[in-house]
Amino acid sequence: QAQLVESGGGLVQPGGSLRLSCAASGFTFSSYAMGWYRQAPGKECELVGYISSTTGSTQYVDSVKGRFTISRDNAKNTAYLQMNSLKPEDTAVYYCNADAGVFPLFRKCVPMSDYWGQGTQVTVSS
Repeated sequence: QAQLVESGGGLVQPGGSLRLSCAASGFTFSSYAMGWYRQAPGKECELVGYISSTTGSTQYVDSVKGRFTISRDNAKNTAYLQMNSLKPEDTAVYYCNADAGVFPLFRKCVPMSDYWGQGTQVTVSS
């Protein structure tokens, strides 16, 4: 069973930073691109960005460009989301997702299913 476990969420003041981790097991991590999604209350689950499996190239949505960085360590089967200059509108549950294909801008996030993490809450508030 493909399993992803996120960690690193929490409460942070505006302008602060957090680093989320996503530990993978049960599948060949290095063969999958890794995406990060987030879902705020009452909103759709939206893509934050993703990193490719091979070249390590990254893509981000405009709202987080220049502030968020996705990376991966294939030796540790772990992906990361470094979030800097956090804003209140970044408040959401964040999910990591492994996919061999593409990452749509919006998709149904299915926590704790195959290739999805359980989610970790990020709250940005003073």
